[in-house]
Amino acid sequence: MKNIIACNLNSYGKFSQGAYPHLTKIGLTNVEVAAPAPEDVDTVMAELQSHGLTVTSIAAPCDVQNENVVSDFQVCLDAAERIGVKVIFTSAHAGDHDRRTIYERLRRIGENAAPLGIKVCLETHLDLAHNADVALETMQGVNHPNICINFDTGNVYFYNHNVTAVGELKKIINHVGAVHLKDTNGGYRTWHFPALGEGVVDFEEVFQTLNGAGFYGPCAMELEGIEGEDIDEAGVRARMEKSVDYLKSIGIMD
Repeated sequence: MKNIIACNLNSYGKFSQGAYPHLTKIGLTNVEVAAPAPEDVDTVMAELQSHGLTVTSIAAPCDVQNENVVSDFQVCLDAAERIGVKVIFTSAHAGDHDRRTIYERLRRIGENAAPLGIKVCLETHLDLAHNADVALETMQGVNHPNICINFDTGNVYFYNHNVTAVGELKKIINHVGAVHLKDTNGGYRTWHFPALGEGVVDFEEVFQTLNGAGFYGPCAMELEGIEGEDIDEAGVRARMEKSVDYLKSIGIMD
């Protein structure tokens, strides 16, 4: 099977307006986009299709601290169904709320997602999934197959000491429903996310682990840049192109 490699459009930063034609130019036809409002779905889809792009995941908010989150999230599930996408990437933060309540809310979202065949994937963020041990605790607490993990290969270094992406991935692999491909210099709380292949992440072993478990995507590149850098649109595009070339060089992409 081929890996499904996509691009999170945030990778283009303030130059996102030119992302679609550039992605087409470099042959990357899968994208992760923000969940559009119901009235915007048709417009968003028409624009994507005009560039030959396919949505493989959408990003949506999930305020689990809000007691109305289950009904609020239904809008995102409906948008995903209309788009025809089966993966929703989200970030959830429990804060000081009782974890049992948070788990129940996520479980109910999973129950709503199940009939649609959609997986709602929690990002490697504080405070429900920032490392494998915490993510496993969350997955066990929620206990629903449609609530999964969006494993971020860079964030595990940002939020933790003495970890590797491969080591954390192996612990949580049975719950991974989506992946963000992000490289890093490995620094704790260090915003240093360069082109893929320029940091410490062992992407070859990451994909050996993923593919070995029967997972082939979606894997969305998320190139968030380096704190303090002064980069223009040409630089952003070059970073994207270098990342694609790197994935091709290690056999992850054709």
